[in-house]
Amino acid sequence: MKIPRDCTGQHLVKALRKFGYSIVRQSGSHIIMTTQRDGEHHVTVPNHRPIKVGTLHDTLKDIAAHHHLTVEELLRELDL
Repeated sequence: MKIPRDCTGQHLVKALRKFGYSIVRQSGSHIIMTTQRDGEHHVTVPNHRPIKVGTLHDTLKDIAAHHHLTVEELLRELDL
């Protein structure tokens, strides 16, 4: 599955709520989210329109590793 080219920061924030992530704070154009699911995990989501593909891939790879999924499985779960 390919990384979406048109994913915005707000879209990703909304999708990550499915995994129990909630917004902790925002610093400039970066939103810091955390979850307690599968242990505590923090992730920084750039609130950009759209998120650069490389940045999005690195973020998704980090989230997928925490939840013991592949990036493809994570994309399917998030409906991105």
